[in-house]
Amino acid sequence: MSEPSPPLRAHRRQPNWLLPPTLLILALLALWQAAVEVFQVQAWLLPSPLAIVRAGWAAHSLVGAHVWQTAQETLLGFAAALAVGLALGILLDRSPKVRAALYPLLVFSQTVPIVAIAPLLVIWFGYGILPKVIVVALVCFFPIVVNTADGLRATDPEQIALLRTMGASQRDTFLKVQLPGAMPMIFSGIKVGITYSVVGAILGEWVGASRGIGVFMLRATNSFRTDWVFVSIALTAALSLLLFGVVALVERLTLRWHYAAARQERWEEISTRRES
Repeated sequence: MSEPSPPLRAHRRQPNWLLPPTLLILALLALWQAAVEVFQVQAWLLPSPLAIVRAGWAAHSLVGAHVWQTAQETLLGFAAALAVGLALGILLDRSPKVRAALYPLLVFSQTVPIVAIAPLLVIWFGYGILPKVIVVALVCFFPIVVNTADGLRATDPEQIALLRTMGASQRDTFLKVQLPGAMPMIFSGIKVGITYSVVGAILGEWVGASRGIGVFMLRATNSFRTDWVFVSIALTAALSLLLFGVVALVERLTLRWHYAAARQERWEEISTRRES
């Protein structure tokens, strides 16, 4: 059997990156459980992790509809943010005049708190799903726009000049050099946006909704069901991690060449250190 290639062998030797955070989380949960039992903290003030798990299982028939509603708002809002963000990022790169006029406004838009905008959206569009979708889109689109525009601008000008001398059109230059080179930064913006998307949906639900994780959280707070509040937090984190994992998987499948080159560079760096 032939020996695996150096980059692959180095990749196999890497430790499991999930193990340290998993052990830390388990240790913190165990410490939390022990502290609640030792100090006999009342459940309405701080329930134990086991009590939260039991409360979540008991309420699983209630939270299903709320999770599905929040997931719909999140996916629709993120899809809108992705479409607008990519198109606007490309436009900022293609037109310096548009960038000079629009980029400061984009930065200024992030200084306006979403909590102040959400009530206006409810007044204008009612209590349906549309205001929540808009809130999610407003939360997500900025990192996508900025990373797309900056990633396209970071293209090596010498590569562009080389293609131009070979008779390549602007479309060919964009598709074969600029866009592939900008994809890692674009995916970075997408991952930041998808992380914030669920929180944006919950903010929209807090202002006005009849269903969703945010509504379940408010009802639990008003009823002094602290365990259900923690269940809401856990559901929010789980949904965010799931969406982030899907984006990371798509990135891995789309940018295989990028990660293969990164592994090759790491192996060459390790080899150089060993030789020195």
